[in-house]
Amino acid sequence: MQEVIEALNVAQQEAVRHIDGPLLILAGAGSGKTKTLTTRLAYLIAEVGIDPLNTLTLTFTNKAAAEMRERASKLIPPNSSMPLLCTFHKFGLLFLKFNIEKLGRANNFVIIDTDDRKKILKRIAKEHNIDLNIAFIGSEISKYKNTLLTADEILQKAELPDYRKIAKIYKDYESEIIENNLVDFDDLLMLTYQILEQDEALRKETSQRYQYIMVDEYQDTNELQFRLLELLASEHNNLCVVGDDDQSIYGWRGANIRNILEFSERFEKCKTVKLEINYRSTTPILEAANELIEHNSQRIGKKLSSFKGEGESVKLFHALDESMESKGIAKEIKSLLAKGVSSDEIAVLYRINALSRSLEEGFTKEGLPFKLLGGMRFYDRAEIKDMISYFRVFSNPHDDFSLERIINKPKRAIGKVTVDKLKKAAFEKQCSIFQLIKEHDINSVVSKKAAHSLKEFVTQIELLQNEITHSLYNFIELFEETIGMKKYYAAMVDGTERVQNIDEFIGFFREAISKNENLALDVFLNEISLQSDQDNIDPNAITIMSIHASKGLEFEHLYVIGLEEEFFPLLGDGCNMEEERRLGYVAITRAKSDLTLCYVDSRFYKGQRKRMDKSRFLGEAGLIQGEALKLSKVPSYKVGDLVKHKIFGIGRVQAANKSGKEYKLKINFGGSKREILSSFVQSV
Repeated sequence: MQEVIEALNVAQQEAVRHIDGPLLILAGAGSGKTKTLTTRLAYLIAEVGIDPLNTLTLTFTNKAAAEMRERASKLIPPNSSMPLLCTFHKFGLLFLKFNIEKLGRANNFVIIDTDDRKKILKRIAKEHNIDLNIAFIGSEISKYKNTLLTADEILQKAELPDYRKIAKIYKDYESEIIENNLVDFDDLLMLTYQILEQDEALRKETSQRYQYIMVDEYQDTNELQFRLLELLASEHNNLCVVGDDDQSIYGWRGANIRNILEFSERFEKCKTVKLEINYRSTTPILEAANELIEHNSQRIGKKLSSFKGEGESVKLFHALDESMESKGIAKEIKSLLAKGVSSDEIAVLYRINALSRSLEEGFTKEGLPFKLLGGMRFYDRAEIKDMISYFRVFSNPHDDFSLERIINKPKRAIGKVTVDKLKKAAFEKQCSIFQLIKEHDINSVVSKKAAHSLKEFVTQIELLQNEITHSLYNFIELFEETIGMKKYYAAMVDGTERVQNIDEFIGFFREAISKNENLALDVFLNEISLQSDQDNIDPNAITIMSIHASKGLEFEHLYVIGLEEEFFPLLGDGCNMEEERRLGYVAITRAKSDLTLCYVDSRFYKGQRKRMDKSRFLGEAGLIQGEALKLSKVPSYKVGDLVKHKIFGIGRVQAANKSGKEYKLKINFGGSKREILSSFVQSV
């Protein structure tokens, strides 16, 4: 262990050896934060003598958690218990499995994903005759949950009609998921917080159990996650957070940069350690990144230096239009591949998803293999969601939500009218649909043909449930033989691909069983629900992706396209220039040794060709000399945003006007309207 620590640089060692009290590790891009975090965890266990079960390490993706577990397992004593190292949401899931009953809920709840949630919201909106964008409704409800606002509170505070409509949908949505014992992703943390906040004895017990808490990517935490961490660390304050304020790029989905900027103020006697030696990139790349990010005012401040040293200068690629841009990049990449460069060391990044179209076309014409990270996820495909719904019903036959999805897949002559009748009858008898079909005479509810089909369906479920108790491995064979999902999908136009997807799912299921012969079906299902976009990246093609999707990755040869005003940075109402600049910093620091920034004279976008101006970021990064730098002219807040004031609480922005170096915001705090300077509030 001592040799491992001595191999670290001075700042990393300082962070590792800190034991008690709050610790902020400000880790620049490529500065070895994962190594520092896992080494500190191992140090606490192997050197200090902390029981692994008294530690808790939280991450944002399963991929990051798996990597840390693997690294930590090599450093801690072989006979030690494995410390709990998981995502925030996995921790919430584990906590709720043991404690959700304190809210009067059963612990056999089902986690629903975004698509499931959209379907519920769409139906509720239709019942209320509300014609609002479902994605917007879902986003607003997610914001409310992550700021611990109830539907009743929103109804009281909402001034605009649309937000009152959303509050009504929110209220019905909450009633429905509670009634069906469903839990969405936001609930995993919100319900955990509610339980800990309400039950002081349990809060103390939980905090004392996890004596040493570490959090990765702390700059991405939101209000709810911060408040949850406060409760978890309340008995000891041994909270170590690792993050980079310069890489805070998720404000649009609720991440609050102030969590990291104000960490040392919120936790007394906080120690701050800066990791500024970058092991990924060459000096010219880091110089561009440093110069760009120094234009931000909302930052703690640090400067990256390269361990690798000098390298090639950052290149600029100028093209007439997007077609010439993609063609030029494709030719350069073909040249790299011809020289033996591996395709997984090459990537192209963009700020706006629409820019991928020209890249896809250009690469296809040149015969270049590529993967578009951020397309439809495997678990979002209809055939896979059907498989998961079947598995959910086998795990809990009273899960009406899942049963409704697969009740007519394959076809059983059970239409929407029949399903509605079943739901109505089940509601009247206060039972689940499964229970209604199994225990009651349904001939008076549905047609004779439908009743026969439904009884047969229940028999199939019980047969497969029985097999699950004997052998999960044999169950999957019997499943296809009994249900015939592959046969059902094979008859479709794209049947071959769908069947291949089902086979992939079955293969994954079998692999999970082979790794854990005691695997429980509900555990398998919950693990699937927590998968993230970066958990399974195919390494055998050139990667095309958004800058947001690239965070945490690195490439030897990197191209960033669209370095033009309006595209990168984005401009307009609600644009946060400091976050745009942080995105630029993230993009630049993905490159190891070869970085090319691309811009064009014109682009075809939103139905018309548009003349483009070079991005201000090229000048701010010191890559274009002698050009006047433009100052940001757009506010960080837009009308409709939720904000929080330390005295007045949460309100909604109604207007934003320039006032000196900042903005004067007109905010509605639950009916009380005030004008507040933007520096006195924070986004929620």
